[in-house]
Amino acid sequence: MIENLGLDFISRTIRTTAVVLFIVFIYGLYYFDFYINLAILSGGIWSIVNMLLLSTLIRSALTPGEVDKMKVAGLALVKFPLLYVSGYFLLTSEIFDPLYLLIGFSILMAVVILKVIARALFGLDKKKLNTEPLQEAR
Repeated sequence: MIENLGLDFISRTIRTTAVVLFIVFIYGLYYFDFYINLAILSGGIWSIVNMLLLSTLIRSALTPGEVDKMKVAGLALVKFPLLYVSGYFLLTSEIFDPLYLLIGFSILMAVVILKVIARALFGLDKKKLNTEPLQEAR
């Protein structure tokens, strides 16, 4: 049950980040320049893809039983050189300001931090783990 909580947390965080990015992009079109919004959106999408690839790579490499080495190598090949080279080109692009890319990169981490704080304040982990009633000894 604890394993499902971790994977569920990652998928919910990615969905929440996508919704936050969409809302920021829509409202940002009214208040900011188009390229500022595009930089924030690009940074956020890059961080979502990074989290997806990282979680898939870890789940593929650390499975109980036989590990699919081709899948792990393919994911590592996509994540490390290709994703980080694309991030480098985003940062060195003349169109995007690195500050707004950094804001986009940080949105996922802000969502993670806020979700963890909310789970700690509302005690959601305790409620999920203690769903079964205690059986009294007779």
